[in-house]
Amino acid sequence: MKIQNEYMVPLGYGKYFRSDAIVGVEPIEHDRGMGRRTKVYVEGQRQPVIASRTEGTILRDMLATSQDVTLDFFQITASQHKEMLKDILESVVDVPPMLRSIIRDQGGWDLDRLEEHMEEVLEEETN
Repeated sequence: MKIQNEYMVPLGYGKYFRSDAIVGVEPIEHDRGMGRRTKVYVEGQRQPVIASRTEGTILRDMLATSQDVTLDFFQITASQHKEMLKDILESVVDVPPMLRSIIRDQGGWDLDRLEEHMEEVLEEETN
């Protein structure tokens, strides 16, 4: 595996760091919630940056293989959409039933149906 030098890695919510400046990633186990998925250790900073993306997604964006370099724009976009869908699904799963009911009644969003649909789409892509 090879780190992509001087490649900007998105950490979510408008945070970007150069891939070669990231020295470590650590999943947040406790107090993990909306926008709190991974601690990212960046060269020259004492405290880790809190990323809203998973450590696997961040690592994938940091690494390069010869195949990655030849991917066209649409393949990269599809991959990014898949990771975004996984992140959204991970957040939706944590919404408690009472809040789901309020969101459905007040906002017209059926999170149960949305969750099922996202799982189906992700399952189709892995098959």
